[in-house]
Amino acid sequence: MKATRNTTVPRGHSLRLTPAAAAELCRQAAVAGTPGLMHLDLLEGACEAWAIRLRPGHLAGTPVARADGITLHAPAGQLLLLRGLQLDYKGDLSGGGFLVRSGPGVHSCACGAAFSRSA
Repeated sequence: MKATRNTTVPRGHSLRLTPAAAAELCRQAAVAGTPGLMHLDLLEGACEAWAIRLRPGHLAGTPVARADGITLHAPAGQLLLLRGLQLDYKGDLSGGGFLVRSGPGVHSCACGAAFSRSA
């Protein structure tokens, strides 16, 4: 019998993915040999409080976003920090990168990959 993973995103704790972010996450997961699975965790940032780190696979944690064939997991202890954020991807001939888009009470740095929440 094959083990199944919980891919249900908890209500009220979701991170939104733009179509561009979902497509790039799918591409990276497939290249890494873990189709459909990516992991996001937050590290202490330099320009803002938190910086995102994305890695292929399901390293541990809870599903925080699912769109267009990709499920993004994050540590359960970081769910509240991710709530209400949107992950986007912008690419051009010079390269590309993931950007955190925010709502009220969230400040993104100029690079777009780090953010802080108001107290």
